Amino acid sequence: MNEKAVLTGNEAVSRGFWEAGGTIASSYPGSPTVQILESLGNYKEIFSEWAVNEKVAFEIAMGGSFAGARSMVSMKHVGINIASDPFMTFTEVKTKGGFLLVVGDDPGLTSSQNEQDSRFWGKYANIPVIEPSNPQEVKEYVKEGLKISEDFNTPVLIKLTSRLCHCRGIVELNERQEREIEGFVEDQSRYCMLPPFANKQQYFMKERMEKLQAFNDSTTLNKLEEVENSQVLIITSGMPYECLKEIEPKVSVLKLAMVWPMPIDKIKELSKKYKRVIVIEELMPFMEETLKSNGVKAEGKEYFSFTGELTVDSIREGLEKAGVLSNSGKDILPQEEGNIPPRTPMLCSGCPHRPIFHILKMAKATVMGDIGCYSLGILEPFEVHKTNISMGASLGNALGVAAAQSKAGKIKPIVATIGDGTFFHSGMTGILQLAKTKENITVIVMDNRTTAMTGGQETLTTGDYFKERDIYSVSIPEVLKTFGIKDITVVDQFKYKETKEAIHAAMKREGLSIIVTTRPCALNFKIKQPHFYVDENICISCRSCIRTNCPPISMKLYPGKDKKNSYINPDMCVGCSVCSQVCPVGAIKRSSDENN
Repeated sequence: MNEKAVLTGNEAVSRGFWEAGGTIASSYPGSPTVQILESLGNYKEIFSEWAVNEKVAFEIAMGGSFAGARSMVSMKHVGINIASDPFMTFTEVKTKGGFLLVVGDDPGLTSSQNEQDSRFWGKYANIPVIEPSNPQEVKEYVKEGLKISEDFNTPVLIKLTSRLCHCRGIVELNERQEREIEGFVEDQSRYCMLPPFANKQQYFMKERMEKLQAFNDSTTLNKLEEVENSQVLIITSGMPYECLKEIEPKVSVLKLAMVWPMPIDKIKELSKKYKRVIVIEELMPFMEETLKSNGVKAEGKEYFSFTGELTVDSIREGLEKAGVLSNSGKDILPQEEGNIPPRTPMLCSGCPHRPIFHILKMAKATVMGDIGCYSLGILEPFEVHKTNISMGASLGNALGVAAAQSKAGKIKPIVATIGDGTFFHSGMTGILQLAKTKENITVIVMDNRTTAMTGGQETLTTGDYFKERDIYSVSIPEVLKTFGIKDITVVDQFKYKETKEAIHAAMKREGLSIIVTTRPCALNFKIKQPHFYVDENICISCRSCIRTNCPPISMKLYPGKDKKNSYINPDMCVGCSVCSQVCPVGAIKRSSDENN
């Protein structure tokens, strides 16, 4: 009997790739797919590596496939935007080693700036899209996807969602099946997509999709669950199928594994037996519109939301609207008000970004923001970031805003913030564009030595913090110097006064000024110094320390006092010292100094 284990959807991806003889894997950290590459580290047979962005990750896996190795690249949905350049040409190539593009969509925007529906990429790129429903299927579909990739010479997109990536389920474990790797065999007509070769591949892709269509009409991966005398056929896939099974409607259900190309001939024939065909799918009406364009009278989005996750409750409501279910008497689960306090996202205690945001807020600076944990600078209490669009966009945004205002005679200093991971991901090209500007733009590169937002993965500056280890490291100031940029200031932002002076001075200078901050992530590197405390007999209740918005600091009524003074929770304080530096009367002291 095979061993079983409880795995997340992400872990199931890694397990399936290992069992299938996978060899090359790469990724860029982005929720909800971070754990895929992290869990691949458990398998010594697999070369797995974080890349500087999704495009490079895609190209690493593509090279593995060229050499005949089963390869995989994983990313969140917006990562395909970055990888789309090699992706859209690689689809023309007759794939050699099995190739998987594993994508985590994010219905409901739990950790994303948009809700892209990755199924459309499959249609756009002429490749199949497979959508599992639970961790066991995830593992099996990864293995099946690699087989389809090699049988049809195609990349295969496996679409997950945040809930499926993070949910847990019982998964049957099998042994690894080793695959021989032939190595790279030179064939320019196969791998060099210049017009003489690429023109022919358009016909290859058309033939490939026709073969995949025929395959999907007959594959046993799709599941038909027919109910006798049912007049309704529901077509669904992915997590909505699992929710539908909770409701147990007395109707027939066709659960699709491969959602593109759809098994149109099979559905056309099947739909003749039913009066109604209803599609249940998250986000866009992808399957619904495909069916309608092929003459199948399908319904769907008039009953189910085009945004957010589909839950058991929302599917039940939709089916009631459609008249498929009568009011079942099962009430929608009420949200208990008042029992669960809201938890606002906030920067951690000792976060090195906090003094920067405090300085910028006090300066009333116009700040273009970027993607990372420092995106929290948008929210209360800082509210310093005025834009937040995509990786690296703060730099181009800053130039565009500054240039437009300059033309209008409304000249004002512009500040852009960007983290070290984002700097290497998409920021260097933006910096190069800014290098020649004469507009008053200050860029603050907040180098905390990690990709903190997604769990603390390494960046190219991580090794700079561990000088005793043999870790490859890159100096951001040295990189900037090679761009011909001369106005570069390196600061320790926990030296608050010096940092404030540096930022204010940079904002007064014409042209590009860059400030690189150097404090590492307190959480990821477990940084903790002796805590600070408030001498309530000196404190004047001015709230200067409160305005740094550090979680350990609050106001407290001390015994014998008639008004509240500042208080620092010693269990939360990591000893960064910023609060003591902004205190105008010296009321905040380090515990080690007073043996407190």
